[in-house]
Amino acid sequence: MPLQSALSLDVGPEAANQVPACCSARYNLALLAFFGFFLLYALRVNLSVALVDMVEPNTSLAKNTTSNVCPEHSSTINVPRNTTGKKYSWDADTQGWILGSFFYGYIITQIPAADLGVGYLIAVRALEGLGEGVTFPAMHSMWSSWAPPLERSKLLSISYAGAQLGTVVSLPLSGLICYYMNWVYVFYIFGALGVLWFFFWMWLVSDKPETHKSISRTEREYILSSLKDQLTTQKSVPWRPILESLPLWAIVVAHFSYNWTFYTLLTLLPTYMKEILRFDAQENGFLSALPYFGCWLCIILSGQIADHLREKQNFSTVCVRKCFTLIGMIGPAVFLVAAGFIGCNYELAVAFVTISTTLGGFCTSGYSINHLDIAPSYAGILLGITNSFATIPGMVGPVIAKNLTHNNTVGEWQTVFYIAASINLFGAIFFALFASGEVQDWAVSGYHFHRN
Repeated sequence: MPLQSALSLDVGPEAANQVPACCSARYNLALLAFFGFFLLYALRVNLSVALVDMVEPNTSLAKNTTSNVCPEHSSTINVPRNTTGKKYSWDADTQGWILGSFFYGYIITQIPAADLGVGYLIAVRALEGLGEGVTFPAMHSMWSSWAPPLERSKLLSISYAGAQLGTVVSLPLSGLICYYMNWVYVFYIFGALGVLWFFFWMWLVSDKPETHKSISRTEREYILSSLKDQLTTQKSVPWRPILESLPLWAIVVAHFSYNWTFYTLLTLLPTYMKEILRFDAQENGFLSALPYFGCWLCIILSGQIADHLREKQNFSTVCVRKCFTLIGMIGPAVFLVAAGFIGCNYELAVAFVTISTTLGGFCTSGYSINHLDIAPSYAGILLGITNSFATIPGMVGPVIAKNLTHNNTVGEWQTVFYIAASINLFGAIFFALFASGEVQDWAVSGYHFHRN
């Protein structure tokens, strides 16, 4: 029997059923990664909420006035607000640089450093980004050794969904901490949880199934046999074929485009809620988190659906990746533009932004894990390349958006939404035209060509 036919029998649905997901090493890894990315994004976004409480109100008014188009919207608060947190005189442009500074470290210490000056705070945020920048490529590299091909969507969607839930929890919780305690505790609490998670990760996780202490023999053989014809043993990295690979550049364009919208909303949604929709600080956190709760649900469900289509309905990998990417990028573009045209209808504004961000969850089972489809052995390297380009929106997006919204008019925010939607649309079309779902010939030993 040919090798490929034999392997297809080993890794089919019957083999998978013999290695249940419950309590398995690969799903335990997914859950630990889930909590890791939960804290990763909690640490990343908490400043966007704390910044609202850190800045003197009249400082923003000098260059970035609150819009008076919409009436004040607030609820009755029975508990007095804590006002002991120190305030800083940072204008709108400076706030944009602070929010974007994380991504400068991300492309190449979570303590309040504001007392030492805005430059020091920007430097500390950049260092934090530097530390977090390796996490996604490292996780992709681990999944290249742990995720059977027909379980990739499920396993990666579980692990990366933690990022969205981290945003969901961090935004309202940071708002509550600022309101009832002091904004400095936003950084202390999440920083301490990150240290605690680190000890569990070092204790329970192994890089590969071969070195895992408690994995069952059946599961180890199932994982290794499913990946046997997709990995390479060559030590050198084929840089030229990688950089000349059009499917890789399709992922680069899609990743860059999606992140422009995602990072713009991630860092500026609390400001939009306060300055345009005019919610108070406590409501700000909960309503800012709602879109990412929808995205979290979508990521979990779309991962299950994607692998079901590939395994049970015989959809090709490239078809699933392209369809999910189109839904996850064009859908958000439509609703994001619509959100700028509903005036002061608070419920509809929140609903449209929520739908836009929720639909973006489909991309996790689209372009986001396509690196593992085209080159499992080099998935970490490929994600490092695409994520480097995709981090640029995080650096320049907040700065551009802040500069476009000096007067905080609805029209200015519509321009921000237009730009994000247009970039999203272009990325979706480019990926649909040039993406692939097959292991590239340069990515396996002996240039063996394999169709997922």
